[in-house]
Amino acid sequence: MNLNKFFKKTNLSLTIIIVIGILIVLNFFSYNIFYRFDLTQNKDYSLSKASKQAAAGLKDIVSIKVYFSADLPSRFLNLRQEVSDILDEYANYSGGKIKVEFIDPKDDQAVKQELYLAGIPELQFNALEKDKYQVINGYLGMLIKYGEKFQTIPVIQDTKDLEYQITSTIKKLTSDKIANIGFWQGNGVADTEQEVSAAYKKLGEIYNVSSVNYSRDKKITDGLDILIIIGPKEKFNDNELKAIDAFLMSGGSLVILADGVKVEQGLSANKNDIGLNKILQSYGVKLNENLAIDVNNGIASFSQGFVTFSTNYPYWPKVIKPGFDQNNPAVSRLESLVLPWASTIDIIPGKTKDATVSYLALTSDRAMTVVDNFKLDPQAEISRGTIGKFNLAVSLTDKFVSPFNNASSKAGHLILAGDSDFIKDNFLQNYPDNLVFFQNIIDGLSLGNDLISIRSKGVTERPLKEISESGKAIIRYANIFSLTIIVMFFGVVRYFLRRRTKFEDQI
Repeated sequence: MNLNKFFKKTNLSLTIIIVIGILIVLNFFSYNIFYRFDLTQNKDYSLSKASKQAAAGLKDIVSIKVYFSADLPSRFLNLRQEVSDILDEYANYSGGKIKVEFIDPKDDQAVKQELYLAGIPELQFNALEKDKYQVINGYLGMLIKYGEKFQTIPVIQDTKDLEYQITSTIKKLTSDKIANIGFWQGNGVADTEQEVSAAYKKLGEIYNVSSVNYSRDKKITDGLDILIIIGPKEKFNDNELKAIDAFLMSGGSLVILADGVKVEQGLSANKNDIGLNKILQSYGVKLNENLAIDVNNGIASFSQGFVTFSTNYPYWPKVIKPGFDQNNPAVSRLESLVLPWASTIDIIPGKTKDATVSYLALTSDRAMTVVDNFKLDPQAEISRGTIGKFNLAVSLTDKFVSPFNNASSKAGHLILAGDSDFIKDNFLQNYPDNLVFFQNIIDGLSLGNDLISIRSKGVTERPLKEISESGKAIIRYANIFSLTIIVMFFGVVRYFLRRRTKFEDQI
């Protein structure tokens, strides 16, 4: 019996020594071989393929200076470590081409002046110290430099989209050509400073963004790559349509976010005849003057007297995973998109036979359309129509046929969405994923699909899948009894193992 105990103790000691030896060897190799395991579904905590390629493909040194003050409030301690981890990955994949340096400006007035000129502000933080609140000055910025060119990330509040900002900045600094994007002015379009400022500023972080004022200049800017028209409310004349058509025929990319029905204050609604169908139908699509309603919808807030209430609103169709084109990287990884007062889009088969068509956003198969007598009050009865699945946003690539007999020199790109409200500032506050959709379609036209995979990693909404009543019952009872069953099972197993050990010791 004593001999058996001796062998048992000896085997245990050898096992412990072997395990420690293995850990030491693994630890040694971990310092020499760089690899990270990320078990999250979208690889949220590791660099995407696009970022790795951008880092590995550098031809010269990229300097990244991170200006973090040392005496920031404690809530920013984890942020510094997370930023450091991300930049360590960039440095490793760059093969030494990315140089990272953390700098504490402290009271160095020369550094502070340099940061001021670069656009990195000195921030003020409230911190609780010695049982009282104090105001602390500090920095949370980053400067990325390539040759003589540089760009800053003025404030790093979190790492949610930091990878996207770093990779897009590297691409912009190292690229020989940056896409020129123009926002159409006139015809009652959405104001880039008051209504769609968030989208305008986001694109300006990567691209050369400007305004296209045809009524003043009588032409579309030379060298323009993408023309964006958002929310027109006034009819286009023939000269304007000819200019837009000529741009598309030259191989340009045209993005139109337009409303088939104009919804104004007091929920009054009227058909919005803006004249764009004159050219759109020649390209193979038609914007309908109707409104889509769907059982999958967003939540809207309404005021009634002194009371404000929120409710599911059928006139705000919500596109979920099955409604996105899974073969198009711009939308395949999106989870949701809410389009308020959206109109449907028809594809004209005879005119799109040679086109590459992508159905970017679709309603559910239980949606309907309202073509007149628009009663938008959330408590009003909705008239019944044909039930089906409808297009809300489409993309076409083709050598389009011009209604004005303009020759098509090369294939152009057309993206049409039957709604413009989804990208407006007041709507993005509640539905930030809408901005991701907009940025993705623009990136797909200008930079390809590289940056899309980065931005789509951080999904802000993961709706629950519909399950049957029996499935709900199984989940409910599993939550109630599963923990008790597991504890009882563990106790029984433990009891028999102890009995077995005791029996062996008695032999």
